[in-house]
Amino acid sequence: MLTDTLNSDIQYLPGVGPKRAALLRSELGVTTVGDLLRVYPFRYIDRSSVQRIADVQPDSAFIQVQARVVSATLMAQGGRIVYMRSTSGAVRGDGTIPGYNGATPSLKEIKYNTVKRLSVLVDDGSGQMEMVFFKGIRYTFERLEPGMTFLFFGKPAMFGTRMNIVHPEIDNPVPVGQTAQGIMTGVYNSTEKLKNAGITTRVMNRLMDNALATSLGEVRETLPQYVLQEKGLVSLQYALKNIHFPTDAEALRKAQYRLKFEELFLLQLALLKQKYIRSRGEKGIPMPKVGPAFNRCYESLPYELTGAQKRVIREIRSDMMSGSQMNRLLQGDVGSGKTMVAVLSALIAVGNGCQACIMAPTEVLAQQHFANISRYLAPTGVEVRLLTGNTRAAARREIHAGLEDGSIGIIVGTHALIEDTVRFRKLGLAIIDEQHRFGVEQRARLWNKNTDGVPPHVLVMTATPIPRTLAMTLYGDLDISVIDEMPPGRKPIQTLQITEHKRPALNKFMRDQIALGRQVFVVYPLIFESEKLDYQNLQQGYERIVADFPFPPYKVAIVHGQQPVEEKTFNMDAFAAGRANILVSTTVIEVGVDVPNASVMVIESAERFGLSQLHQLRGRVGRGSDKSYCVLVHGMKVSKESQKRLDLLCQTEDGFVLAEEDMKMRGPGDLEGTQQSGLPVSLGIASLARDGRILSDARDYADFILAGDPALEKPQNEPLARELRKDKYEKHDYSQIS
Repeated sequence: MLTDTLNSDIQYLPGVGPKRAALLRSELGVTTVGDLLRVYPFRYIDRSSVQRIADVQPDSAFIQVQARVVSATLMAQGGRIVYMRSTSGAVRGDGTIPGYNGATPSLKEIKYNTVKRLSVLVDDGSGQMEMVFFKGIRYTFERLEPGMTFLFFGKPAMFGTRMNIVHPEIDNPVPVGQTAQGIMTGVYNSTEKLKNAGITTRVMNRLMDNALATSLGEVRETLPQYVLQEKGLVSLQYALKNIHFPTDAEALRKAQYRLKFEELFLLQLALLKQKYIRSRGEKGIPMPKVGPAFNRCYESLPYELTGAQKRVIREIRSDMMSGSQMNRLLQGDVGSGKTMVAVLSALIAVGNGCQACIMAPTEVLAQQHFANISRYLAPTGVEVRLLTGNTRAAARREIHAGLEDGSIGIIVGTHALIEDTVRFRKLGLAIIDEQHRFGVEQRARLWNKNTDGVPPHVLVMTATPIPRTLAMTLYGDLDISVIDEMPPGRKPIQTLQITEHKRPALNKFMRDQIALGRQVFVVYPLIFESEKLDYQNLQQGYERIVADFPFPPYKVAIVHGQQPVEEKTFNMDAFAAGRANILVSTTVIEVGVDVPNASVMVIESAERFGLSQLHQLRGRVGRGSDKSYCVLVHGMKVSKESQKRLDLLCQTEDGFVLAEEDMKMRGPGDLEGTQQSGLPVSLGIASLARDGRILSDARDYADFILAGDPALEKPQNEPLARELRKDKYEKHDYSQIS
């Protein structure tokens, strides 16, 4: 009779039961035996060696000793002895000796409700060590009989004058004349609830052993045989056995590589398959020419485009000519010239009888884009308009009419662009800036703006550098372009960090810069508008700066999210026009504010910001011809991780280098600035920070396979098609991310 242990409820695995099953479900997402096998250790402890107690150091990692129990003492509050037994006999806490003859009938009289701690003294001939227990005291006390030898495993520490291990793992007594043979033991991620329920690493090891014993033979291979051979991978059964209980370091290496490759390969296969299907099935508006407006704009530019900008425009133009819908992600660091690429791309659409829209996440950024784009379009004759939530009704009606009759070639706006009342004559290109600020549903509404059902080409832009490995995973079904070259003449920004004590020197530096005609940003970490303490810090900071820089001659403006839009716009405009010397702000100015005359960025409480956010803020200066500075002000006590972030920012201006480091420090699902809730498929063993080479190889190989079999219909690819039909791949369709 065939069994299906792999898919059976986890509660029926020996050692689990209903209570543990409920915890494994809620804490680890494990519902079946197969799920349990895919919970991998995050590190391993080598239990193949036994150390002498005399050689153990208090700062050692986990160690294992084989020692004889000398005494076991039950202690009450304050260290009072309740009961002690040793190789020489037993003693009650009152000093009387019970009838102890090697057996333990007197143990029944012990009142365990008064016991707080168990102290066990062990000896291996080279020295003595204490084993301490605060839980499971009765069982452990009755098990560790004086004179018996056990294996003790744990992390040593010095307490007073004696070395001890708190809650060591205990292995059964080693037969006389034999030496214990250890193995590499996996350590699994845990939670407080699992620990409190006694589901320790040792218990997990036992459950994994039971799962492998009952179901390993049922495990089906997920990769075709030719993939295993061409990529030099071990079988799935071998990998699962050796990931949990490696026979040696080489077996572990092979198991890890196999499972990492499988995970990343299937993920990339799912993303690329969606891309292949879309590129074949999603028709786009063919745009074979560039048109006169493009040429006039290009020829009137006051500077030469960088090689990276030219390359990206060629990639975009190739997509728009193809007849298939473009879905491209454009990455470019702060100040790399993405806006110019967007303008020229929009003019390609206009040159082919279509319209273009540029959607920004905030009114400030939309206004900034509109001002810049209007300047670029002046020689072309193409009409460009701005539509935001604050556009007055009369202007709104005029804009709606211009979009419907086609007289408006390019529209810049905020969420107002996706309202149902906004209709285009023929929308050919939708450009979405800082796309992570928009939900998928909001972006998808742009698809329905064309009455003929043909979707516009889509260009998604971000100034938040995303590590290549993360971009390949989050946006694996989009084509990716990167502007990896800064415009010539852009001067480096000098970044330095100071403590609060240097405030007088900072004020003098700011006055000197203002005297030279420069302007200064001062940013406070109002990370959530509801945080009263942060808001108070902002207000106090503003008052302090007004006191230090009084009017006249200085003018200080303030911008934050709780202001009415009119007040915020008035203050921002005053700073942009040079009427204010200092702008005190929250991170509302993080994206898109362009004030070439601002040469100093002061970031208060810099240790509270993420690395990407610090980099974005720094990018607000250095936009003019003057030498620019970024000053990171931090408290006296800074965590090790925060200090590392600040040091990194001072060392490099390369946003992609910083993004890679940020991902290594914080993990891919938590990169500040990307606002991503997580990856398309949660990774169980692979790491985007550490396994970039495997990911690139997996993606290239997935591309190779799909080039020959886009729908995975060939018999040899049946295992791959079967895996991709699983819920975890089907429920995340990012093919219409735009």
